[in-house]
Amino acid sequence: MNFSESDKAQIAKKGIGLEQVEAQVNRIKNGMSYSNLVAAGNIGEGILSFSDNQIKDYITLYEKKQNNYSIVKFVPASGAATRMFKFMFQFLNNYDASSQSLEAYIEANNDIAIKTFLDNLERFPFYNELIAKSKENKPNFDNLNAGEQASILVKNVLGEDVLNYSFLPKGLLSFHQYKEKVVTAFEEHLFESTLYATSNNKANLHFTVSEKHHKYFDATLSKVKTNLEKETGVFFNVSYSYQKEETETLALTTNNDIYRNEDGSILFRPAGHGALLENLDELNNDIIFIKNIDNIVVEDKNVEVSKYKKLLAGVLVEIQEKAFEFLNLLDSGSVVAADILAITSFIVGKMNVTINEGFEDLTLAKKVDYLKDVINRPIRVCGMVKNEGEPGGGPFWVKDEKGTISLQIVEFAQIDIKNQSQADIVKNATHFNPCDLVCGVKNYKGEKFNLKEYVDPEAAFITMKTQNGTDIQALELPGLWNGSMAYWNSIFVEVPLETFNPVKTVNDLLKPAHQSS
Repeated sequence: MNFSESDKAQIAKKGIGLEQVEAQVNRIKNGMSYSNLVAAGNIGEGILSFSDNQIKDYITLYEKKQNNYSIVKFVPASGAATRMFKFMFQFLNNYDASSQSLEAYIEANNDIAIKTFLDNLERFPFYNELIAKSKENKPNFDNLNAGEQASILVKNVLGEDVLNYSFLPKGLLSFHQYKEKVVTAFEEHLFESTLYATSNNKANLHFTVSEKHHKYFDATLSKVKTNLEKETGVFFNVSYSYQKEETETLALTTNNDIYRNEDGSILFRPAGHGALLENLDELNNDIIFIKNIDNIVVEDKNVEVSKYKKLLAGVLVEIQEKAFEFLNLLDSGSVVAADILAITSFIVGKMNVTINEGFEDLTLAKKVDYLKDVINRPIRVCGMVKNEGEPGGGPFWVKDEKGTISLQIVEFAQIDIKNQSQADIVKNATHFNPCDLVCGVKNYKGEKFNLKEYVDPEAAFITMKTQNGTDIQALELPGLWNGSMAYWNSIFVEVPLETFNPVKTVNDLLKPAHQSS
């Protein structure tokens, strides 16, 4: 691949190595590497399921020990909310109130989404503000027909000089309505952290945001922080980071040429949520909770939902403490055959580690080295909910190029669904991961792992996108909880479906999880 001097200067300015860019080009040209599924992870076969008493025990274990840990809640929150309002943009493009009644338009276009929105307008948390601004901007609003009112309301939801929801990120939209206040998803995450992610009455939260939205998050924090600290007795330490430019990737045309901007420069694009591994790696906490910005419920329901976060954390504490005990034993130089048996039994039965063939033939010293390598890794405990048609990465046993079988979260795009044997395994899948993770990122000596060492680069995604009307092949880095954590030790735990309440469209705010009782 020949790059001009201006190309090289642009690449260097982004902090990306030339070899790295060449590797991106080759990866797109060579196509995606599909995961080699061996079996679906189900209850008893990679997914743990606990009784009510066991859940209580794990919660108690975590609550007893959480003040001994430095804890942070990591919330990816950089995405704009534009996709939440896709049906509104379509409505504005297609509907003309001067030539067609609203009722006739909805019937002709089967526009259930806009009908649902308008029929339930009073139930949205931004209703009062929307109506007030609509009447302020259009004094004769009450005298307009239904179609004219609908057009104005939708424009005002999206409009830059009104609610501006087409610009703001999800975290800063009005998400929930209470008797005396309306709160954003960002504020709800602050409150939620007090339910499980505190240590010594302090809650650390880290939000990945876009640079253009940072000041709006800060402004919201300034408004609510003092009162929330008084109400909860918890001090909030909130930090932010941006997706790093050096994680951006180039794109190719369908002819495998580098796609360029009109000025001839190379188009670099954000590389998906896998790019946030860089941000995650910079956190120096013992325990990291990861949860998406839009998966947040109203306060009265959150108390119940959040106990399952403590369940996952309790499992992490138990597994990690035992792993550290064994690692110290392996370091001691006094390991005997019975110890090896106990350790292998633990990592197979509790950590889902598959022992490689030939292990029994190794010398004692080689067995010690092997076991240290497979145990001394970052640990993630992931909540798994029953699959009822929602999108999300699924738990599967996967075989890599070396023949090692491990438990992974695999996205649908990583599966060669045209391969009948792989398709049959997918049919047997019962659960998926809704980005519900608790992570231990330090080793038994208290040193933080370099998380970039545990990535499977082959798990990158190649997706078809459109750029200025041109079809392009875009490269996304291995997903944050998929290929980016491929070589972590993974424990999967069944949690109830009510722990998963994403807001993919604005109408999802009408669901019970987002409505205060």
